[in-house]
Amino acid sequence: MASLQILLCLCVAAAHLAGTRASGVESSQKSFPLPLTPLTGTTTPEEPMVTAWGLEGSLLHPGQPSPALEDWEEASEWTSWFNVDHPGGDGDFESLAAIRFYYGPARVCPRPLALEARTTDWALPSDVGERVHLNPTRGFWCLNREQPRGRRCSNYLVRFRCPLEATWGAWGPWGPCSGSCGPGRRLRRRRCPSPAADACPGRPLEAQKCVRPTCPGMAQAQANSSISAVVTLVLNKLEKPYLVKHPESRVREAGQNVTFCCKALGTPMPKKYSWFHNGTLLDRRTHRYGTHLELHGLHPDQAGTYHCKAWNDAGAVRSGTAQLTVLAPGQPACDPQPREHLIKLPDDCGQPGSGLIYLDVGLCPDTLCPSPAGSSPRCGDAGSRCCSVHRLESRKIHCSGYILPVKIVAECGCRKCLPPRGLIRGRVVAAESREPLRFARILLGREPIGFTSYQGDFTIEVAPSTQRLVITFVDPSGQFVDTVRVLPFDPQGAGVYHEVKAMRKKAPVILDASQSNTISLGELEDEAPLGELVIPPKAFRRADGEPYAGAVEARVTFVDPRNVTSAAAAPSDLRFVDSDGELAPLRTYGMFSVDLRAAGSAEQLQTGPVAVRVAASQIRMAGHVEALKLWSLNPDTGLWEEESGFQREKSAASRVRREERVFLVGNVEIRERRLFNLDVPERRRCLVKVRAYANDKFNPNEQVEGVVVTLVNLEPAPGFSANPRAWGRFDSAVTGPNGACLPAFCDADRPDAYTALVTATLGGEELEPAPSRPRPRPATVGVAQPYLDKLGYRRTDHDDPSLKRNGFRINLAKPRSGDPAEANGPVYPWRNLRECQEAPVTASHFRFARVEVDKYEYNVVPFREGVPASWTGDLLAWWPNPQEFRACFLKVKIQGPQEYMVRSHNSGGSHPRTRGQLYGLRDDRSVRDPQRPSTSAACVEFKCSGMLFDQRQVDRTLVTIMPQGSCRRVAVNGLLQDYLTRHPPAAPADDLAVFSMLAPLDPLGHNYGVYTVTDQSPRLAKEIAIGRCFDGSSDGFSREMKADAGTAVTFQCRETPEGRPSLFQRLLESPSAALGDIRREMGEVGRAQARASGPLRTRRGRVQQ
Repeated sequence: MASLQILLCLCVAAAHLAGTRASGVESSQKSFPLPLTPLTGTTTPEEPMVTAWGLEGSLLHPGQPSPALEDWEEASEWTSWFNVDHPGGDGDFESLAAIRFYYGPARVCPRPLALEARTTDWALPSDVGERVHLNPTRGFWCLNREQPRGRRCSNYLVRFRCPLEATWGAWGPWGPCSGSCGPGRRLRRRRCPSPAADACPGRPLEAQKCVRPTCPGMAQAQANSSISAVVTLVLNKLEKPYLVKHPESRVREAGQNVTFCCKALGTPMPKKYSWFHNGTLLDRRTHRYGTHLELHGLHPDQAGTYHCKAWNDAGAVRSGTAQLTVLAPGQPACDPQPREHLIKLPDDCGQPGSGLIYLDVGLCPDTLCPSPAGSSPRCGDAGSRCCSVHRLESRKIHCSGYILPVKIVAECGCRKCLPPRGLIRGRVVAAESREPLRFARILLGREPIGFTSYQGDFTIEVAPSTQRLVITFVDPSGQFVDTVRVLPFDPQGAGVYHEVKAMRKKAPVILDASQSNTISLGELEDEAPLGELVIPPKAFRRADGEPYAGAVEARVTFVDPRNVTSAAAAPSDLRFVDSDGELAPLRTYGMFSVDLRAAGSAEQLQTGPVAVRVAASQIRMAGHVEALKLWSLNPDTGLWEEESGFQREKSAASRVRREERVFLVGNVEIRERRLFNLDVPERRRCLVKVRAYANDKFNPNEQVEGVVVTLVNLEPAPGFSANPRAWGRFDSAVTGPNGACLPAFCDADRPDAYTALVTATLGGEELEPAPSRPRPRPATVGVAQPYLDKLGYRRTDHDDPSLKRNGFRINLAKPRSGDPAEANGPVYPWRNLRECQEAPVTASHFRFARVEVDKYEYNVVPFREGVPASWTGDLLAWWPNPQEFRACFLKVKIQGPQEYMVRSHNSGGSHPRTRGQLYGLRDDRSVRDPQRPSTSAACVEFKCSGMLFDQRQVDRTLVTIMPQGSCRRVAVNGLLQDYLTRHPPAAPADDLAVFSMLAPLDPLGHNYGVYTVTDQSPRLAKEIAIGRCFDGSSDGFSREMKADAGTAVTFQCRETPEGRPSLFQRLLESPSAALGDIRREMGEVGRAQARASGPLRTRRGRVQQ
C-alpha cells in the first residue's frame, strides 16, 4: 500500500512538472512577438524582466542578428557593446548603473527600449545553455548558482536599444516666486540627456504664474509685536548678459526657410534682441524677431553672416557669427568629385631613391547640406546632413614583395551627419607639486557635472553648439583655490587633452577684527610687493550681516605675473565684455583670491569696503597707470567684471628717507569667494599663425590636429620702461586641419615692445619648434626674410643647449600695412582673422613637430582621426564604430644594442568576409629604457578584435608582430600565452622571427602586456593607451619607457653584418628564403627552448603572483 502511494505521488509530481513546463513555454510566447527572443538573450519594453534558458539549443546561425529586434516601429538604434564585469564567484553582472558610471551617463539613454546580450566569443545564451536575466532598466546578470551542474557563467557583453530622438527627464521642483509681492512667476526645469542641445523636442523651462500679497505704493512694515517690526529686502546685483545659445551655420536652397536662435541670461533677464546681416542691423518690424530670427522664401542675396546682440540694464553682449549659404536651383551642396588627400605609403612601396611616396585617396569636404524638409521650427536641424563619402573603390599598390590594398574615395554625396561629440579629457594637478586634485567637484557654469578621479583625471563631453567652455574645479578639502578654466576644444568633434594646474591657498594669517589690517600682494622675495590690501577696523561681518568681532583666518593667494611660471596656474582667459558687447582682452598686473573665515571654524566671513593699494612705480607702461582697474571673475561665464577704478594717493614713507610713494587706490567688498584682478584693457592686438607636424621634416601632408598651442605675452624686453620678465596675458587654441591662430598683444612702432613665449602639447607630450641655432633658417622656421629677423625668433635652447626645446620666443611686431614682405603672415592684424584661419600652408607660419618620430600608420580605409566625421562604414575600417573608438597596444621588449623598428600587420582572422584581408599596418620605433642601456621597448598598436561596422559578427584580428633586423622571439608573457591557449583558434607560432596571435576579445591589462582604452575620440584613446604602455600599468601614465614592466613578448636582436640586408628587408623581398635561413639558424635555439619549457612555466607562475 505504501508503494502504491509513493507511485501515485510520483505520477502527480510528473504531471505537475509537465504542466509547469508547458505553461512556461506558453507564457514566453505571449510575452514576445517571436518565440526566438528569449533564446537570443534580449528583452523588449513589453517584458520588464526576462529569465531566459538556453537548454534547447540555438535556433540562430552564428552572427545572425536578433530577428525580434530588427523591425522597430519606433525610430531607434543600438548602442555600442559594454562589458564592465568579468565572471567572478557569483557570476557575471552588467548592471546599467555600473555601465553609466564607468562609461559615462551619456552613453545610454535614460529609458532603453531593449537589451541584448552575447558572450565575448559572440555566442548567444542559447548557444552556451546558460540561464540569464535581462532588464532594460536594470541591466543583465547571470548567477553561477542557477546554472546546470558543472557549469559557470560566461563573460557577457550587452548593448541597449535607444530611441533616436532623446526624451526629457522628469520635471524638477518649482522654484521660488520671482516677486516678493504682487504677481510673479516661478520656474521649473528638466534636462535632456542628449549632448545635442536641441535633441529633445520642447522647452527645458516651464513657467507658472504666482501671486503674493499686493505691493502697496508705499508700504509700512507690519509690526509683529508692540515694540518691533521686521522688513525683508531682497536685492539683486545687476549682471551683464551672457550668451547660452549662439546662432549656428546653415545651408539652404533658394526658396526654403531658415531659423536662427540666440539666447542670453543675466540680471535682469535680457529682453531686447537685435539681429545683424553682414554687420547691418535688420529691421525689427519687418522681420518681427526676438530670440529667434526666421527667414522665409530665401533668395541668394540673403546669404552671408548673421549674429545677434542681447541687452539688459547692465550692458550688452554679442553672439558668435553664423554663416548662411543659399544654393541656387540646381547647384549641388556637395561636389561629387573628391578633393585631394594624400597619404604616405610604406617606405618599401616606392622606387629606390625616389623619396617619400604619397597616394591621393580623396577627401570629401566638411560642409553642410540642406535638410530634405527645408527648415524646421526648432533651432536645430532635425535631419541635418553633411557632405561625406558616397562610394569607395578598391585599388592595389605593388610594393616590395607584396601587394598593398587600399580603398579610395570615388564619389561624395550628402548623407546624415554623424553627431559631433567634442570631448575634453585631462588631469588636475597642484601647480607646485603636481599631486592630483582628487575627487574635486566639476562645475559647468553653476551646474555640477561630475568629479575628478583619484588620479585627478576628468572627462567632459562638449555640446555641439558650445563656443566657450567654462569649467570650475572645486577642491573638497579647501586647500586649493577654486580653479576656473576656459578650455579650448576642437569644434570638429575630436578629443583634446588638458593638464589643469591648481593653485594651493597660502597659509592662513590671523587678523584682529577690531584693528586695521594690511596684507601685502607680492610673491617674489627679491622684489618689492606690487601692492597691499588694507582692511579697516570692525569691517568683518557674518553672512547674515551681523558684525563679527573675533579672530579671523585670512588666506590671500596672489598670482604674481613677474613670476613667468605662474601663468600656467592663472585662471580664466583674461577677457571681458566691452560696451559694444564684444569680447576684449585684458593685460594683468596680478590676481588675488581672498578667503576669510572665523578662527577655529569653517564659517565664511565678509568684509568691506577693502582698500586695494597698488604701487604706481610697478606700473611702468605708458598709459596703464590711468587705465588700471579692479576686476572680479564671474565663475559662471569665465569673464571678468569691473569692480572699481583707481585714484592716485600719496603717502609719506619712513621719516628717515622723507620721500613720497605714489599709490593707486581702489575699493572692493569681499562678499563671496571670487578672484580679483588688477587689469588694463588693451586694444593693440594681432594674430599669430602656428601649425603642428608629425615630424621635423614639416611635410604639409603630415600636419597634426588636436595640438593645444599656448601663447604667453611677455612684457617688453629690457630697454623699455616696463616690467622685465613679466607676463601680461595668455591664450590657447587647438590646431585644426589648417593650424591655429592665437591672439596676442603687438606693437607697430616698436618691434620688441611685446614679446611672446609659444609652446605646444599633445596629450602629455611636449612638441618641439623649429631650431634657431646658430641662426634661424627661413625654410625650417617657416617664415620668410626679412620679417624673420624682425620677429627675432629664438628657440628656448638658443642660448643654452642644455635647456628644454619645448617653445620659442618672438617679438610681436605688427605687420606694416602695404609692406608685401609682412602681408603673408605669420603675424596678422586683428581684423584679418579669416585671412589667418584660411591661409594656405605655403604662407609664413611657425612650426612645431612631434618628438616621437619614426612612427607610421596605414589604414586600408583612410580615416582622419582629427575629424571623426570623416569615418566611412566599411568591413575593412580600422575603427568599426564611429561612436566609440577602442585602441589596443602590445608592449614589445627588445634586447639589443640599439633601437629597432617594429611592424604590426593586422588582417582579418575569423570573420568569413574579411579573413586574410588587410586592415592596416603600424610601424613604431622602440624607445630605450634610461635605466637599462641594452634594452628598449615599443608600444605597437594593433586592431582590436570585436564587431565590425555592420555590428553583426565579431572578427578576431590576426596580428603579426615583426621587428626589423636579425631578431628572434625568446619569451612570451605567460598569462597572455595561457589566454590565447584557452581561447582558440590559435595563430601559427612556428616562426621565431615574429609573434602572431588572434587578438583577444577581452580588454586585457598590463599583466598580459596588452593595453586597451575605449573613448569617444580615437586620438585620446591612443594617447592614454600609449601612456599606460610606457608606464607598464593599467591606470598610470608616463612618457619615460619602462621596458621591463608589463611586456607581452620579448625579442633578442643582433647587429646585421655589414653588407647583408636585415631580416626585415629579407622577409619583404624573399619571404621563403628568409624563413629557411631563420629555421637553420634557430634550430639549436628551438631545441634549447624546448628543453627549457619547465623554467618558462615557473616564470608564468611568478607573473600570476
